[in-house]
Amino acid sequence: MAFNISISKDWQYIFSAFLLITFFIFTDLIGVFDKESLIFVPRLISDQPYRIFTSILVHADLNHLLNNLFGIIITRYFLIRLGIQNRFFYLKFILICSFLNFFIIWIYEKILSEIFNIYPNYATLGFSGIIYALYGFLLLTSFYGKSYFLGKKVGLKSNDDVKEILIVICFIGFIFSFSPGVSLLGHVSGFLTGCCLFLI
Repeated sequence: MAFNISISKDWQYIFSAFLLITFFIFTDLIGVFDKESLIFVPRLISDQPYRIFTSILVHADLNHLLNNLFGIIITRYFLIRLGIQNRFFYLKFILICSFLNFFIIWIYEKILSEIFNIYPNYATLGFSGIIYALYGFLLLTSFYGKSYFLGKKVGLKSNDDVKEILIVICFIGFIFSFSPGVSLLGHVSGFLTGCCLFLI
C-alpha cells in the first residue's frame, strides 16, 4: 500500500507534529515558556488543570521529541493499513485520551495514597502516553476490527500483519519503559487508556 502524504487527509497528523515542534522551540530553544510550568505534576493539577493538556506538548529533550514524532508517523501508517474511514478520528482520540489517561493515573494515585499511604511525587511530560494509547487501541483493533467510535463510523478492519508488528513494537516499548528517566506509569496508563477507548 502506497504511503502517500495528502495535506487534506493528513492535516491532523501534520498539525499535531507541528504543535509538538513549536512547543519544543518555545521551551527548549528560545525559552519563551518555562517547561516546569507546563508538565504534569499530580499535586498541582487541582489548581492548574491546564497541565493535563500542556504536559503532552512538551518534551524532555530532542531525542524524546523525535521518538514521539516517529510514533505519530507509525500510528498514521497503522490507521491507514487498518482502513480508517473517519478523517477526524485522530484528533478526537487525542482529546478524549488526555482526559481518560489522567483519570487512570488519578485512580492509581488514590489507591497508593488511600490504601498504602504512599504519596507519589513525580512529574511527567511528552506525547508518548498518547502514542501508547494509540498502540493499545490499534493492537486490539488489529485483532477484532472496530466499526464505530463514539457513534461515528471508523471502519477499521482486523489485520494480522499490523497485529504482529504492533505486538513487537509494544513489547520493545514496554522493555524500554524501564529505562532511567522514562515514565513507565505514563506508558502503561496510556496503553490501558487505549484499550479502554477500544471498548467505547
